[in-house]
Order: sequence, then C-alpha cells, then structure tokens
Amino acid sequence: MYDPQQLFAKLDALGIAQHTVEHPPVFTVEQAKALRGNLAGYHIKNLFLRNKKEEMWLVVALEDRAIDLKRLGEALGAGRLSFGSPERLRRHLGVEPGSVTPFALVNDEAHSVRLALDRGLAGDQPIHAHPLVNTMTTAILPADLLRLFEATGHPPLWLDFPI
Repeated sequence: MYDPQQLFAKLDALGIAQHTVEHPPVFTVEQAKALRGNLAGYHIKNLFLRNKKEEMWLVVALEDRAIDLKRLGEALGAGRLSFGSPERLRRHLGVEPGSVTPFALVNDEAHSVRLALDRGLAGDQPIHAHPLVNTMTTAILPADLLRLFEATGHPPLWLDFPI
C-alpha cells in the first residue's frame, strides 16, 4: 500500500503537478471548512460504498452535495448501497476512515472499486483531497486527477447531482 510520499513520487513520475499542505487531522467536511478558510477550488467528500453483491464504489462529489444513497444506487445500477466497513476500506483502498480520498485508488491494484465522479468537478480549478492521510491536503487539477485514474485503471463514471 502506498504512503503519501510514494503517492507524491507516482504523481511526479506521471508529470502531475500538485501542492500539499499539512494541517491538524480533519474527519468531517465541517472540520475541513473551519480549517481552510477561503481556499479557492473544489472541495470534496468521498463515500466508500458497497452493495449486497460485494461490489464497491468510491463516489467523489462536491462537499455540499446532498446524496441520497437509494437514488445513487439506482443511478449506478448497484441496487441498495451502504457504507463499506473500516476493514474493507483498509483492505481495498489502504486508508483509514476519515482519510477516504480519490488518491486511494492507487492502492486498488485489483480494480475492485469502481469510481463515480460528480460532473461538477470537471472544471479547471484545483481539487483538494487528502493524500491518503487526513493530516494533509493536496491540490491537483481535475485533468491531472483524471490522468492518475487512467494510470491506475479506474475510468470514472460521471454523475450529475442531485441524483
């Protein structure tokens, strides 16, 4: 499993620019909002979900999106969704609860997690995400994050919220 420094090395190897800052641990969108002030760009929330068939999704959406899991499951063709357990999160994405991030797909070498992205993230402002730990935030352009997904074999399914 990657650690933040290995993630940064992978980004460098792919020619992807990023900017990272360290901060106290944050576990919720509310904590992140209070800490960051008026930092420009896209701020996200990440949901690690599963269904009864043991299929898993990482849903990355703008932080203020209301997400109805029943309707999301229908939109994904997944049926009823629930949150993945901390053990499942560690096993498949190599991160702890509170550190779920799109960057964690580097740890899913088995391609067992499907990616769903909020179409609202398709602009040209940086996306701010934890680099595998919740004591740092990394800014990366959406096009570069898509390049990372391509390199890890995780093509996104784009969703229009609200669903």
